[in-house]
Amino acid sequence: MVKRCDECQHAGGISKKNEMPLTATLEIDIFDVWGIDFMGPIVSSYGNTYILVAVDYVSKWVEAIALPNNEARNVVAFLKKNIFTTIDFPWAIISDGGSHFCNKAFDTLLSKYGVTH
Repeated sequence: MVKRCDECQHAGGISKKNEMPLTATLEIDIFDVWGIDFMGPIVSSYGNTYILVAVDYVSKWVEAIALPNNEARNVVAFLKKNIFTTIDFPWAIISDGGSHFCNKAFDTLLSKYGVTH
């Protein structure tokens, strides 16, 4: 079609700077990849000053919980209760690398279920 198109033939050559690089597209299903992070500290409400938020990358489904602190044990409990038992084991969890996401308890939980961090 390009060889027969008069407009395409008169456009001239495409330089290297105008070419788009070929990249592989990663296909993921719903609930395969989650982003997780803390919000806060915020004004205390019923003793809670942080919100732990997890968002599915495909469907944008949100799971959130109010917490009194941002400790790793709360993250592990949240994942077990709100993600692993109610939805499914994800393929990957993406975080900002904070200390509450990069510790032995969190890594042990993810390796137990084969989740990439």
